[in-house]
Amino acid sequence: MSKLKLTIATSDYDHLRDLATGRVTAEGIDINYLNFSIEETFHRFALNREWEVSELSLGKFIAQVAGDKPDITGLPVFPSRMFRHSSIYLRRGGGITEPKQLAGKKVGVPEWAQTAAIYTRGWLVHDVGIPLADIDWYQGGVNDPGRTEKVTLYLPDGVNVTPVPDKSLNQMLLAGELDAILTAHTPAAFEAGDGDIVRLFPDYREVEEAYYADTGIFPIMHIIAVRKDVLDANPWVAQNLFVAFEEARALSIARAMEMTASRYPIPWGANMAEKMRVKFGADYFPYGIEANRKTLDAVLLYAHEQGLCPRRLQPEELFPKEVESKFKI
Repeated sequence: MSKLKLTIATSDYDHLRDLATGRVTAEGIDINYLNFSIEETFHRFALNREWEVSELSLGKFIAQVAGDKPDITGLPVFPSRMFRHSSIYLRRGGGITEPKQLAGKKVGVPEWAQTAAIYTRGWLVHDVGIPLADIDWYQGGVNDPGRTEKVTLYLPDGVNVTPVPDKSLNQMLLAGELDAILTAHTPAAFEAGDGDIVRLFPDYREVEEAYYADTGIFPIMHIIAVRKDVLDANPWVAQNLFVAFEEARALSIARAMEMTASRYPIPWGANMAEKMRVKFGADYFPYGIEANRKTLDAVLLYAHEQGLCPRRLQPEELFPKEVESKFKI
C-alpha cells in the first residue's frame, strides 16, 4: 500500500531535526521536509498554503482559525517557546525605567498579530495594569519599512494602531518618535551595541523566571498547522504526525540531558538542562493540550482582548479531536 505524500515546512530546530532527516518516521506517511527561515515559512503558508503541514506563528494561527470557515487546524506541537520580557526595547535616556511608565506612551510593534507582542501586551494589561487603550500603538517593520499585517483585526473600542509604511521602528525609536518597541527581532541599533537602544529589563531572565513562578505560563510562540483538507480525507494523519513529532522531541531532550558527551557547543549544557527539569518539571518542553492548558488559555484570552479574533476560543477548538487524547499502555 502506498504511503500518503505530505510536505512539511519548518525552520531548523534540534527537537524537529530527527523527523526532518528521516531518523524518525510517521507511520503511513512519506514526508518531504523543507527547512526555511521562520519569516519565509510563515509568509508562504499564511498567505498561500503552499504545503500541507507548516510551522506557523501562534498569533496568526489563532486569527485564522477564528474565522467563519477555517481551512487549517493545529497539532499541539510547539516548535518555539520563549518568555518575552526580553523583547521590550527603549531609547537610552528616554525616561522610562519601569513598566508602568509605558502608560500614555507611543509604542511600536512589527505586527499587532505577532505572537511575542500578544504575550507582552497581555502581561502589560494583566500584570502591570495598563489598559490597551492607554498606549498609542504604531505598526511597522523592525529594521525595514513596509511590513504589514497578515490577518484581519477586530480592535477593541479605544485602541488605535497606526500603520507606518515608510519608516522602521528602529528609526522611529532612535528619533524619539516612539518611546518603546515590542519585538521578537532585535532592533539594528541594539545589535550594533552602541547603547542607543537598551532593554527595559537587562536582567530579563530573573524577571521571566519570576513570571513563570507566579503564573505557570510558558509562552508558546509557534505551532504546527495542518491543512484541513488533508485531515478531512485522512483523519488518522493527525495522531500519526503528533506521535512522530513527540518522538523527535524526546530524542532531542535525551541529547540535551546526556552527561557522557557534549552534544551542543554550550559549556555545562547538560547541567542547564537538569536545572530546567527541576524548574519546569520532568517534561520541561511539553507538547499536548493538557500539559499546556494554562498557557493556551492565557494566549486565547489575550488574543480575544486584543482584537485578533471576534470571540474567545477554547484550546480544544485549535486542534482536531484525534489529538485530544492518546492511548496509554
